[in-house]
Amino acid sequence: MKYKLLGHTGLKVSELTLGAMTFGGKGYWTAIGTLGQQTVDEIIAKCVEAGVNFIDTANVYSEGVSEEMTGKAIRNLGLKREGLVIATKVRGKMSEDPNGIGLSRKHILHQIDESLRRLQTDYVDLYQIHGFDSHTPLEETLDTLDQLVKSGKVRYVGCSNLAAWQIMKALGYSERYHLQKFVSLQAFYTLASRDLEREIIPMLHDQKMGLMVWSPLAGGLLTGKFTREGQGDKDARRTHFDFPPVHRERLFNVLEVLREIADEKKVSVTQLALAWLLHQKAVTTVIIGVKNMKQLEENLRSVEVEFTPDELTRLDEVSKLDPEYPGWMIARMAVDRSKH
Repeated sequence: MKYKLLGHTGLKVSELTLGAMTFGGKGYWTAIGTLGQQTVDEIIAKCVEAGVNFIDTANVYSEGVSEEMTGKAIRNLGLKREGLVIATKVRGKMSEDPNGIGLSRKHILHQIDESLRRLQTDYVDLYQIHGFDSHTPLEETLDTLDQLVKSGKVRYVGCSNLAAWQIMKALGYSERYHLQKFVSLQAFYTLASRDLEREIIPMLHDQKMGLMVWSPLAGGLLTGKFTREGQGDKDARRTHFDFPPVHRERLFNVLEVLREIADEKKVSVTQLALAWLLHQKAVTTVIIGVKNMKQLEENLRSVEVEFTPDELTRLDEVSKLDPEYPGWMIARMAVDRSKH
């Protein structure tokens, strides 16, 4: 297992992160996973044994049950808290109360205490806003997050599912008023959907932010279980929960090349899809969410996969984005500078 610095910080995180969205299974989240405590304990133990030090959850996952099970597993296994990097999130709806959702000072201050209680810890290493809240001034959210870091309840702050302009606005405000800045972005990025490369990845490079990838297998589509003809695994999550959206024609073109390379290298399509992300310069860590030990063991072996330059070129060509303005114009106008 390799470790990378999370953005422009001194915090080292494993290149694979264990995602806890499959823990518990309550309400809406039953479509994602319904793992019980014993299995959660086994999965976390296996990850730690493999060198994974990063666990990502959210208050909204199974209405708090995911955080509770994560905290119990750490206690059950007798793991040292200082050896783990724990991330959670805030924004989602946690009650029917008018203030039970969003990124207001009231909601954030209440939810951090609730998350700490469920996780059975005094602090979280990375506290992330789970998305944009159009009802709350960004300044209020950033001021509150800064307060949490100064209080010791949070070590670093990050964001998820934001547009490039929203992140830059936040970074600009934080810099002007000397507040804690977002050190990382958690976002959707796969061989089946490289939209992040248009605006966000260049921004991450420029601002030295870390990138945590969620749904690296596009909700199971990049496991190779589905075909262009519509055949697929009836028990797979995608069969019952078709998310996140992807360009299907491009997806199946990508799968054809992945299967060819997988046969040549004697590895699985899943391992190749994960390994491709690990070979992308912008990626800090890839979040893996599993339903059983077999999936976990397969995912963990992705760190062993290496590509030849030709293989990376083949995957780049079949998955690349169609040119869009202003990207194609920026590239065109950069030619005269690249010659010098």
